[in-house]
Amino acid sequence: MAREGAHETVEEILRDEKRGRLLDVPAGHGALAVRLRQIGFDVSGCDLYPQIFDVKDIEIKAGNLDGRLPYDDASFECVVCIEGLEHIENPANAIREFSRLLKSDGTLVVSVPNISNIEERLKWLFTGYTSHFKPLSSRFLETIARDYGGMEEVALHVNAISYSEVRYLLEQSGFELKSVHVDQKKKNSWLFLPIVFFIRLAARFSSPAKRTERWTNELNSDEILLGGNTMIFKAKKL
Repeated sequence: MAREGAHETVEEILRDEKRGRLLDVPAGHGALAVRLRQIGFDVSGCDLYPQIFDVKDIEIKAGNLDGRLPYDDASFECVVCIEGLEHIENPANAIREFSRLLKSDGTLVVSVPNISNIEERLKWLFTGYTSHFKPLSSRFLETIARDYGGMEEVALHVNAISYSEVRYLLEQSGFELKSVHVDQKKKNSWLFLPIVFFIRLAARFSSPAKRTERWTNELNSDEILLGGNTMIFKAKKL
């Protein structure tokens, strides 16, 4: 159920990767699985609610990212997790599972909402929450329960996971981060360029060693600070 731009970005990231078995989790209705099969991957799907998967000739299994996924170790050359980590209680468990499932030098592509772009930083400053992680009031939860009929996890964003946390979890689970991408450019980012200039200027007052230690340059990069709604990470299993 991710945005079309995210699927296009994932396809571009994987276009030059070695073909082989690929796990799409959560697979949702199957749109991304079909797209990746069309460029040559042997795609399997996994989802908490496999009954919503609409593709008849791609294997789908039930699986919970907060638990153990139903596959053997080193089963896949690629794992793709788009619109997944923010919906679960334990992203660390999910990334450890991805490491278990991937062969050596396998490719992982994961996405999270970009809570670090300049618009979201300012929204947090003035409201105390971001666009993707609004307060889960009882009234809101009642509406979600009614609209999604027992599949609330599909709609709920419960874990505001940032660039720093994703990178930390990747490195702790034996991955090397290769690149960060966006689903699409924010149309009005140019309006915030004066603020972005001062953020980057302030960072210059830290020593190069501290900026490296705190990933300052990465956090203030165009992809993150001026990026779109979604950050998409490409990592390799060491």
